[in-house]
Amino acid sequence: MVDLRGRADPPAVLAYPADAVVVVSGLPGSGKSTVMERWSKAAPAIDPRAAHLACEAVMPAWLPYGVYRPWARLRHFRWLCRQMRRTSPVLVHDCGSRAWLRRWLARYAERRGRELHVVLLDVGADEALAGQEARARWASPRVFARHRRGLDRLLRALPGPGAAHPAGVVVPVPRPLAETASIVLLDRISREHVAAATFGRLP
Repeated sequence: MVDLRGRADPPAVLAYPADAVVVVSGLPGSGKSTVMERWSKAAPAIDPRAAHLACEAVMPAWLPYGVYRPWARLRHFRWLCRQMRRTSPVLVHDCGSRAWLRRWLARYAERRGRELHVVLLDVGADEALAGQEARARWASPRVFARHRRGLDRLLRALPGPGAAHPAGVVVPVPRPLAETASIVLLDRISREHVAAATFGRLP
């Protein structure tokens, strides 16, 4: 685990193995899509919104998204599985509040000899809501509350910024994320400084 929260000089680049599956997690509006867009020069980015928009494009305008949501989710998972069957790296957009999904991704990756890594954006609810306002795209209060509860449970189980270890020191992955090879914690400031991810064999 690498905790970059509260650091004024976080690294500009995160380095991963060549075939890594990197899940970028955080509340709706926390900046996941922005981070993945910056990093997508190095690996394809799998964002469920792309499946949503693809389905929306072929549906009547009057049809509510809730009606065809299962189709959009199926399309997203098929796209995700197709990318994970390859040997190239991949970035995955996920709120991170569902432990079962993270475990499934880890098992799916492991069966193909790959590692799952997590980048968790811990920016707080107010910052996430401001991010939703800035992009003019809102998660419903019910959905946001559900993700917030899940993320809060996870964060409570992790050491706080600087707790027991100096900021930036590499420590073992905590038990709640035991299925992952690594986790990097970013806050609002460090999120802006990590400009890229690279994928290559580590020494």
